[in-house]
Amino acid sequence: MSLSLSPADEAFRQEVRDFLASSLTPEIRRAGSRMTSVYANHTAQMAWQEILHAKGWAAPGWPTEYGGAGWSAVQRHIYARERVLAGAPPTSPMGINMAGPAIIGYGTPEQKAFFLPKMLSGEHFWCQGYSEPQAGSDLAALQMRAERDGDDFICSGSKIWVTHANVANWMFCLVRTTRSERKQQGITFLLIDMNSPGVEVRPIVMNSGEWIQNQIFFDNVRVPVANALGGIDDGWTVAKYLLEFERGGTAYAPELRANLDALYANIAALRAQHGETHDNPMLNARLADVAIQIEVLDALEMEILSDLSSGHATGTDASMMKILGTELQQRVTELGLEASGPVGRAWQPGVAMAGGPVSGYPGDAEDYSSGEPWQAIAPLRYLNERAGTIYAGTTEIQRGILAKAELRL
Repeated sequence: MSLSLSPADEAFRQEVRDFLASSLTPEIRRAGSRMTSVYANHTAQMAWQEILHAKGWAAPGWPTEYGGAGWSAVQRHIYARERVLAGAPPTSPMGINMAGPAIIGYGTPEQKAFFLPKMLSGEHFWCQGYSEPQAGSDLAALQMRAERDGDDFICSGSKIWVTHANVANWMFCLVRTTRSERKQQGITFLLIDMNSPGVEVRPIVMNSGEWIQNQIFFDNVRVPVANALGGIDDGWTVAKYLLEFERGGTAYAPELRANLDALYANIAALRAQHGETHDNPMLNARLADVAIQIEVLDALEMEILSDLSSGHATGTDASMMKILGTELQQRVTELGLEASGPVGRAWQPGVAMAGGPVSGYPGDAEDYSSGEPWQAIAPLRYLNERAGTIYAGTTEIQRGILAKAELRL
């Protein structure tokens, strides 16, 4: 196994760095550096996708025949690292990283021709309709109905925890088309126009005050049968295929390292602000422990990258990386919240009137913060990262996959 870059890959890395340096606007960098979750500001995110699309880099993993960059696994990893280091926001994962590969893998020629170009350009912005109020981790227990009526399905039911449904105009959705003994049977993968009559989006405001999640209600919504992806009643196959991209398509170490480096700088700035001259040995020890674990994770990701470059499938590595990556994301934000102390709270000017002075709040701040931007990011990112070990399959499910596949339990 070789973890060193070839001369061609070194040249590609320099090309990526040059492009990022010349293309990122201050507004887009600002959105990338002040992310409170895995999702960037929508306006800045779409502006960045437009720039990437013009370059031909909007879809790093897609084949060139569909408008993708056609990069190798090594090139995708290089870009992911350099993007984080440059402070660029990610594109939304729901369309290009999830719905796109599913359409490429299972779509008809007509579906590919209609959906893929609009996904790349940003004309179509996607959300995911999987979880339901009574079917979260047990996804196969979903109940949303889709009954055949000529050339349409009539869909009724509800989906919950739908990220960015408030700005999406398309959804990929799992619906129940047939009742059978096995829950996984009789499910169909539908592509639904969010502007269809009968679709209602209701916000779920998070503890952080942000509106990112939503619940969607479908009241006799007509969806063309032609919008079924893969075979009718065989949507579970498509969903499993898509989950490989959702769980295994992320390199966690680059962003974790960047966030930890920023945390070190923020701690130094806060100490200087308060005139502190002594270290906190317990906090330093915990920071060092996380730094070591990030280095281990980085080595594992590089090993997996080497395997992918040799044509090997990820297999259960995707589950392992999701467990390690999301748990470390939570630990870094926990340390960030602890280090920020009394100023590490979200303060919303104009929403409430405090009964006394608010520590660190400068008055007419433009930002959603109680002082420096990172002091707001600390609590908000902490709250958002609680979901990391739940979405895309809970940590318990991932451990079960590993136990069954690797330990034969």
